Amino acid sequence: MTKIRPRAKHNLATRLWHWTNVVALFILFMSGLNIFNAHPRLYWGSYGANTDPAWLELSRFPGWITIPGHYSLADGRLWHFFFAWVLAVSLTLFMIISLVNRHVQRDLHIRKREWNPKAIWGDIIAHLKLDFSHGAGKYNFLQKVAYISVIFVMIPLMIFTGLTMSPAMDANWNWLLTVFGGRQSARSIHFIVAWGLVGFFVVHIVLVMLSGPIRQLRDMIFSGREEEQQS
Repeated sequence: MTKIRPRAKHNLATRLWHWTNVVALFILFMSGLNIFNAHPRLYWGSYGANTDPAWLELSRFPGWITIPGHYSLADGRLWHFFFAWVLAVSLTLFMIISLVNRHVQRDLHIRKREWNPKAIWGDIIAHLKLDFSHGAGKYNFLQKVAYISVIFVMIPLMIFTGLTMSPAMDANWNWLLTVFGGRQSARSIHFIVAWGLVGFFVVHIVLVMLSGPIRQLRDMIFSGREEEQQS
């Protein structure tokens, strides 16, 4: 006999990490733009200066989108480095807890049947039709791919490329320079991934607004409930 009992939709670790990320990534992005304003050019390799060819050159970002609101490399670094540690520590704790409580295995693991091209295409079509039903699981295929990419690829890339740009870390972990092809390459990857996270954030907010913002916000604050089948 199959019994249906409610369980928390979002456990405490997920909710705490979610809101910590909102604050940390917001401040990291804006303080990072302030730091970028010190030299708004990007290069590949180990070196980069005004006379070297840059693959990207931008104007300085305006004060309304930076932290602090005026150009200050020293203050921008203080904000950036503090919240970089907040992000790194919270990610580590979240990963450990999610493995222990099986959140990753249960909710984010992409099963063999989900890799079926027809199933993937069906999920894409459903999203285009604004049908956000998740079938039998908490998350659908596209959500799993997005969350796994952010948690296990993009944020770790931000952390390790950030460490690569630190001369103090290079002295102890000089293998990072080899992995990322030099400090300037790490800086370019850091910049690209940062904007990739902004893109994820924008899409995430749009989908939340389309799929019921009040319910989604309430669930991410108070956990929410979903039905779980037991035999």
